Amino acid sequence: MTAPTIPSWPDLDWPAWRETAIGLQLRAQIIGKVRLALTPWLNHSWHVPLYVSARGLTTSAIPVGDRILEIEFDLLHDRLVFMTSDGRSRGIGLNSGSIAHFHKTVIACLTELDVPAIFDGTPSEMADMPPFAEDTADRPYDADAVRAFWRALIQVARVFGEFRTGFLGKASPVHFFWGSFDLAVTRFSGRAAPTHPGGFPGLPDAVTRDAYSHEEASIGFWPGSDAYPKAAFYAYAYPAPEGYAEAKVVPAAAEWNVALGEFLLPYDAVRAASDPDAALLAFCQSTYDAAADLAQWDRAALDCGTGRPGVPRSV
Repeated sequence: MTAPTIPSWPDLDWPAWRETAIGLQLRAQIIGKVRLALTPWLNHSWHVPLYVSARGLTTSAIPVGDRILEIEFDLLHDRLVFMTSDGRSRGIGLNSGSIAHFHKTVIACLTELDVPAIFDGTPSEMADMPPFAEDTADRPYDADAVRAFWRALIQVARVFGEFRTGFLGKASPVHFFWGSFDLAVTRFSGRAAPTHPGGFPGLPDAVTRDAYSHEEASIGFWPGSDAYPKAAFYAYAYPAPEGYAEAKVVPAAAEWNVALGEFLLPYDAVRAASDPDAALLAFCQSTYDAAADLAQWDRAALDCGTGRPGVPRSV
């Protein structure tokens, strides 16, 4: 039997799946907050993101005493799966329903697995949202739209991962932040940055200041929002060096967004390109070039060629 043809870069229509996307973000926040409550703090909050997996999105290993807990959004089978290293597991169906019910069921699964179920019960970086336990509105779940988003994440993570290999300095993993609901990878100059003023809704200033404690150039991807209702790639530098907003970046569809303070490249422009990988890599590289050159990073010490499978770096 021939497997169905699945587009590598699927169509993502934010207005069409907006309600499902918001519901998925809230569900991801609940699971992310479980990881946050159980995992020792790591610089820039690198201990809290989710990761793209062969089934959807996973927490990776979470320490629970002498055991490991892993929670995975299995988007192929519309289930949230809890697994522990002592062989136990629990599952929750991903479907329409309230966030309050999902929150209650998550706590029940954790309790049955003897995992502490005490975590922050309020949404992060989402304005005017009630606590999870009080969010009783029935939220839709379009499984096909969620899978399309995940398949887009697979491609983006793959290209971001390739871009990440061309740097010898400190760089983040390619990871999915459930607060802002975006996939991101960040390079650092190695120099300390000015203290960030904070002020992000639903995000403690201490967290923001830790995240932006060192000079960085970041790229990312998100599915859309009410402020920018279409899927897009973004790039920013902190602190933004003088002239950064006027820098020439490619491809031609990329432009500086004054309101957001970052470069944006519509996902559809990459998807429609004759070589989507090359178009996205060009955006990654040109925005990094602008940040690093204008801020006078030590590029001779930080940059390197793109990594190749099975070939060690030449030292």
